[in-house]
Amino acid sequence: MAQGSSHSSAARPPHRVVVIVDENSNPFELGCATEVFGLRRPELGRTLYDFTLCSPGPGTPMRDGFFTLTGVAGLDAADSADTLIVPNRPDTDVPRRPAVLDAVRRAHARGARLVGFCSGAFTLAEAGVLDGRRATAHWQWADSFRERFPAVQLEPDVLFVDDGDILTAAGSAAALDLGLHIVRKDFGAEVACSVSRRLVFAAHRDGGQRQFIERPVPTVRDESLAPLLAWARERLGEPVTVTALAARAGVSPATLHRRFRAQLGTTPLAWLTGERVALACRLI
Repeated sequence: MAQGSSHSSAARPPHRVVVIVDENSNPFELGCATEVFGLRRPELGRTLYDFTLCSPGPGTPMRDGFFTLTGVAGLDAADSADTLIVPNRPDTDVPRRPAVLDAVRRAHARGARLVGFCSGAFTLAEAGVLDGRRATAHWQWADSFRERFPAVQLEPDVLFVDDGDILTAAGSAAALDLGLHIVRKDFGAEVACSVSRRLVFAAHRDGGQRQFIERPVPTVRDESLAPLLAWARERLGEPVTVTALAARAGVSPATLHRRFRAQLGTTPLAWLTGERVALACRLI
């Protein structure tokens, strides 16, 4: 897999995103980073980021021997990253190479933005940069993470956590959610919508949305949110509030909040925001 980079801007150097690919990294999260940050954007007339893959060794075997990554930059590329991404690592009980942890620490010390996908949060925590900070990881690693890193404020139920200069995603598809969130922060909603359209992916899922819904959506007619959602979607251009949604459903705002959490894994306000962003994307 070849390393990609963007053209330099006459106004300022492009924001440099570097991904550390260590042994047994998951190809899916690596692909998410490449799709969001590494592709040229002819539909936008520019390339958004200077994108680099780096590895501590000349040949890096991926998870389960899917393939070996070769021909990428050395680990010293991390020293020039504006954003440093650490993707998934299934062998969370195996200590990371000291060189990888040192690269993370150096990046953090000089003010680079750090991003962990899925169990990549273990690497960030092992480097000591998450102490006292909010973070998330895939729900299946939550107990292990809490036990090993009690100084980290783990939020295991959410899709991603934005804690300023350190951002973490729950894993798998949540890596795309966090990636689009970062693009939105860097370039605005219109550019993020364009990237999401090319991905054929939801333009906006709130970071606080739950990783999974523990029970299926009820089919009981008077509990289903479907009629309310349809009503709200017809009025996205109007100042519909959570209070108005609750009144329409004939329940209190607190009851509506519980139903949204149970059936959709999110809050009424977050759902409204996501629907309005999606509508804006369709209108662009």
